[in-house]
Amino acid sequence: MSTVFTFPGQGAQRAGMLADLPDSAAVRETVEAAEDVLSARITTLDTARALATTDNVQIALTVMGVAAARHLSEHAGPPDAVLGLSIGAWPAAVVAGAIDFEAALGLVAKRGALMGQAYPAGYGMLAILGLGENRVAGLIERAQAQGHAVHIANVNADQQIVVAGADEALDALASRANDAGARAARRLDVAVPSHCALLDMPAARLAEVAAGVSWQAPRCAYFSANARRRLWQGNVVGDDLVYNMARTVYWAQTARIVQESGYTLAIEMPPGATLTGLHPREAAGEAIAVERTGWHNTPALIRRAAQQPGR
Repeated sequence: MSTVFTFPGQGAQRAGMLADLPDSAAVRETVEAAEDVLSARITTLDTARALATTDNVQIALTVMGVAAARHLSEHAGPPDAVLGLSIGAWPAAVVAGAIDFEAALGLVAKRGALMGQAYPAGYGMLAILGLGENRVAGLIERAQAQGHAVHIANVNADQQIVVAGADEALDALASRANDAGARAARRLDVAVPSHCALLDMPAARLAEVAAGVSWQAPRCAYFSANARRRLWQGNVVGDDLVYNMARTVYWAQTARIVQESGYTLAIEMPPGATLTGLHPREAAGEAIAVERTGWHNTPALIRRAAQQPGR
């Protein structure tokens, strides 16, 4: 059986998450490297006040994902594949060896700053549950025809669509979605309108900053939730990362592709278990979240899976 490490996106963060990392050589080395790049203690990112800003959230999630994956790799071996949602694609690429951690962290800091500066207030994201992509697209078209700044951002599951845009547009869309029969329409803990054309300009500016970065071919399978396929070349991974803030996330389709490729044990890096809940129901194998199975049990499950037939 083959394992895939999955990495959550913005909205999964919580105060104190970095303090919950285990005390291991891999974690200590990752934290020390991050503090050298940031010229600050990681503990300063681990508060509710710090995590209220887009740049701090993205830095913290990147450190969290890389540290967690390195710890598990140290105790149970590296993953066979990686897949990240939004900012989660950055630690996924680091773990796959497509970019150095220090270089990635510098770009992530710039990424968050550009996104926050472009939309310091008045924008966000809304999750609509119980309506499919086509029905939500119809609501979006009506809203755009009326001059509202709103776009489809994430297709996380067949009946879970995330939209991004201005606050007033999201409020109006939530009301229309409820009238159309949605189970729920909930604002996410994301302060910027990610994964749509509203971020084309910040993405272009990040591409300029990243022009001199060295990208390598991934050591393990790297799947892109934006491209909906496996990426093999370092420069293609780089393009995927730099521009993913402005590209739609197709998590449901990509997760199915990963499972159909034979990666049948999905392990979600902390924080949270959102991606585990989105695991395709029809897929073989299982999905687990480190925060639920624990730091001690998860490596044991990885080793057990590696001994099963079909690897």
